[in-house]
Amino acid sequence: MAEPVLTAEESALRETARRVLPAGSFGNVPFEIVIRSGQGSHVWDVSGNEYIDYLLGSGPMLAGHCHPEVVEAVMEQVGRGTTFFANNEHGIRLAEAVIDRVACAEKVRFVSSGTEATFYAMRIARAFRGRDKILKFEGGFHGMNDYALMSMAPKRPGNFPQAAPDSAGIPAAVRDEVLIAPYNDAETAVQLIRDHADELAAVIAEPFQRLIPPKPGFLEALREVTEETGVVLIFDEVVTGFRFARGGAQERYGVTPDMCSLGKVVGGGYPLAAIAGRDDIMAHFDAGRVDGERFAQQIGTLSGNPVAAVAGLKTLEVLGRPGVYERHEQIGQALIDGLETLLEESGHEGQVLGSPPMFDVIFAGGEVSDYRATMRADAAKTNAFNAGLRARGVFKGQSKFYLSVVHTDEDIANTLDAARESLKKLS
Repeated sequence: MAEPVLTAEESALRETARRVLPAGSFGNVPFEIVIRSGQGSHVWDVSGNEYIDYLLGSGPMLAGHCHPEVVEAVMEQVGRGTTFFANNEHGIRLAEAVIDRVACAEKVRFVSSGTEATFYAMRIARAFRGRDKILKFEGGFHGMNDYALMSMAPKRPGNFPQAAPDSAGIPAAVRDEVLIAPYNDAETAVQLIRDHADELAAVIAEPFQRLIPPKPGFLEALREVTEETGVVLIFDEVVTGFRFARGGAQERYGVTPDMCSLGKVVGGGYPLAAIAGRDDIMAHFDAGRVDGERFAQQIGTLSGNPVAAVAGLKTLEVLGRPGVYERHEQIGQALIDGLETLLEESGHEGQVLGSPPMFDVIFAGGEVSDYRATMRADAAKTNAFNAGLRARGVFKGQSKFYLSVVHTDEDIANTLDAARESLKKLS
């Protein structure tokens, strides 16, 4: 692809962004590209430059941008109303579809973002258990709520289970309510859970942490010890839900938690997320089933709105067709294999970390199985590699390739050509 050009129109928009937005952005990707449109596996910026898109809106566009069936369903609903703050048919049917697909789901409550979903999952676990503390894993990403922003990306990791806040503005008291364990270290995690079981409401984990697959037996060990102690096990499947399999990572790895958070794919590119779980836990959202002191409040103006719900329903329908997940795995593996070959040929120390639905190039040697190991990666090389890809028409985030089900063989070939040139520049 041709090297991108910058028009006066986009240049002016970038200048306006610097004037009206903190850091000139929405707080998401740090680069200044202003996107105008997307179609399938490609996006176009305001200057008309075309990119193969591996950002996918940070993951929601698994079926591709502007999927014609999703667009048709959304436009039909927009003409009937966009939100009602009351039950609507599409939201009810989407909840039914989630329960049909997700092993842990007996009841569903909708919210508008993954951050809300993880926040409310922790709240309802506290209501159910009558205890306050949450155990999470170092490096685990659970959105932007105060509890999630404990040791998500600590610059100087401390001693387990001490938590470290990742942001200004978080009350100091929150630190005392969160315990931190090392991901993929089953022995340490199990011991911490046993030691603190009387204080713990829940353990929250990404079953596939950022880009790090679970070691064999790790998720099973969490399931066993939480069942033994009565602590609620929450899988944060905002990213992995409906991406790793029809039933998400819990289907892929064969481990069923008590609850999960869902987002991104479930809304088909519109603001919608969900908490799903066991009926006896989810009952704490129902004032008619628990006494007042154990009722967990949750209200959201746009929760379960019909536009997002119908987009999610149609997306799940598209993904559920024969061969879709198999093709998704195949195309992702082809890109992984190609990138690994290019790394070997380039002489750069590195590896491809992740799984076919999502992965990235990590400029680090040795085993990478937890957050601290990822800190060995050469950040300067990563930034330069990503910038080289963007200059050659490949659009991705700073730390991930997301694969859609509509990426083509030609997309993969062009991406590998761009990666080859980018790696040469690093030399």
